[in-house]
Amino acid sequence: MRLRRHDLLRAEPAAWDAMLRCHPGLGDLPLVADWARLRRPVIVRRRIAGDSVDSVPAALPLPPGHGKLRLAVSFSSDAAVVALPPVPLRDAVQAAPVKWQPVLAALLDLGEAVEITPRVFGALLWQHKTGLPYLTARSDLDLLWSISDERSAALLVEGLLQLDASSPVRLDGELELADGAGVNWRELAQTLSNTTAEVLVKTIDGVEVRTRAGLFHAPESLS
Repeated sequence: MRLRRHDLLRAEPAAWDAMLRCHPGLGDLPLVADWARLRRPVIVRRRIAGDSVDSVPAALPLPPGHGKLRLAVSFSSDAAVVALPPVPLRDAVQAAPVKWQPVLAALLDLGEAVEITPRVFGALLWQHKTGLPYLTARSDLDLLWSISDERSAALLVEGLLQLDASSPVRLDGELELADGAGVNWRELAQTLSNTTAEVLVKTIDGVEVRTRAGLFHAPESLS
């Protein structure tokens, strides 16, 4: 299984129980013990110290009402988990607050204009997938946009800047590059007039710096 940050996974209950035995105390936290039995997902995260190269690094954020903890877990192999399809924004809009609906519609229109389907992560994703109360008045809207060329990235970022200026919710998220790495769209917006500017890029193995011009020519081995 080729892992990318923000990929959704479902752990088999037996694998979940085995993971809990390796992380004493996690099972005593609210909601955690029965998470897999309720078929709720986890999300792929960056590797951290202690993760083996053949393990599956995952994360589970708890709702704000339960401490808003972001739990880092890992599974022994990809045999323990099932890959789930990404969640497009259009599938999650009903889980969003009413006051978000106009900007969500505008974001979907932007996606059609640049021919990129926005996907959700963050609080809206978790509320949509679990039905639990993740969204608060302080929540951002986290979106993931798959980008393969510089022109599309520029058009998308310009559109996001315009929508963010009048949005009732802060628009956050990343542009996912062809190799699976991600760059925050706000950081990229600061470099639109400077191809030699450097930006922070997140991969499954860590964080690195690339020039803006190099974002769309990154080798596959960086994924």
